[in-house]
Amino acid sequence: MDKVFNTPLAHLLGALLVLLAPIFLQGVEGTIGVNYGTVADDLPPPVQVASFLRDSTFIRRVRLFDANPEILKAFARTGISVTVNVPNDLIPQLTMLSFAQQWVEINVLPYVPATNIVRILVGNEVISTANKLLIVSLVPAMETLQAALVEKSLDRHIRISTPHFLGILSNSSPPSTGKFRPGYDIHVLKPLLEFLRATNSPFMINPYPFFDSSDNTLDYALFRPNPGVFDETTQLTYTNMLDAQLDAVFSALKLLDFEDIEIVIAETGWPSRGDPGQAGVDTGIAAEYNKKLIQHVMSGIGTPLMPNRTFETYIFALFNEDLKPGPTCERNFGLFKPDMTPVYDIGIVHPRVANAAANTDHSHTNSRTNLLLLLLVCLMCF
Repeated sequence: MDKVFNTPLAHLLGALLVLLAPIFLQGVEGTIGVNYGTVADDLPPPVQVASFLRDSTFIRRVRLFDANPEILKAFARTGISVTVNVPNDLIPQLTMLSFAQQWVEINVLPYVPATNIVRILVGNEVISTANKLLIVSLVPAMETLQAALVEKSLDRHIRISTPHFLGILSNSSPPSTGKFRPGYDIHVLKPLLEFLRATNSPFMINPYPFFDSSDNTLDYALFRPNPGVFDETTQLTYTNMLDAQLDAVFSALKLLDFEDIEIVIAETGWPSRGDPGQAGVDTGIAAEYNKKLIQHVMSGIGTPLMPNRTFETYIFALFNEDLKPGPTCERNFGLFKPDMTPVYDIGIVHPRVANAAANTDHSHTNSRTNLLLLLLVCLMCF
C-alpha cells in the first residue's frame, strides 16, 4: 500500500485536493461564524486571534459579547464580519437618544470602516431574564439605537437584532405547534418583529440540542440515523433535533405573520468535556455535532418547513473559557485551545495549515529516525 500512495500520481492528486478544498469549503466563509467569548485568563492577545482566523481558518464571521475596543482594533482590515453586543444592563439607558448616540460614538465610529462591524445585538436572551424593565425597554432601545445609526449614515451596513433562548416558545413539539409565550407574543415579539422586518434584520436564536438531549435522544441530537419524530399535522418526519427547533421557531413566526423574517443561529455548540458520569460529552461527540452541524446548515437542504435554505450559524465557542461559572461543560465548548491548536478537527482550518503542521511533525520524526540510524551505524563500525 505504501508504494501505491507514494507515486507521482498520488502526490498530484493530493496537491489537487489541497487546491480544491477552499472551493468545496467556500460556503463556510459566508455561512459559519464563531462566538468569541473572553471569560478566561489564558487566552491569546486579540491581534493574534484575528490574524489566526484570517490566515489559518475559513471563519469570516465573529460574534463578540461586548464591544471590546482591543478586539475591535485587532479585526481591522481583516475582512472578517464582526457582530458586537450591548450588555443587558445598558438596555434601559439605550432608550434615551443621547445615550444611544454616545454609545455609537464610543463603540462603533472609531472602528469603522476598518473593522467590518455588520451587526449590533441589543442584549442577550432578554425575554428569558424575566426582568420586566429590560423586557419593556428592549424594542424601544433597538429603535433608538437604529435612529443613532441613521444619524451617522451607518444603518445601511449595520443591522440591529437581539438573540433569544428557545424558552420564548410555549410550545415546540411537534414543530408545527410552535408558538411564542402568551403575553410576550403580542406585546414584545410582534413589535420586535415589525422592527426587524422594517430594517431587514434577522430573528436570532440560540438553539442547543445538547441541553435538550438525553441518552434516549442522543442520536436524534447528533444527526445520527434514528427513527425520527413524526409531526402528524404536517405529515413531516424530523430526523434531527436542530431542524425541529428551527421549525418550531418558524411556526411561531408564521402564527404572527412574520414567516418572511430570516432566522439566524446566534449560538449553538457541544462541549468536549463534562462532569464525571455525564453522558454524551467528550471530544469525539463534540466534533461529531459541530462537523455535522456545518454540513447541514450549509447543505441548502434546509428544514422540513423551510426547504432549500442555508442558515447563517455561529458556533459556540472559539475558545474554552476557564473562568465561566457552572458545571464543567460550560467551560469546555471551545473549538481551539489557548495556543490556537484545535481541540478537535471539524474542517475549518485551511488544509495548507494542517498539512504544514503534519509535515513539520513528519519532518521531526524523520530527523529523529535518521539520527538513531546514524548512531546505530557508528556503533556497528566500532
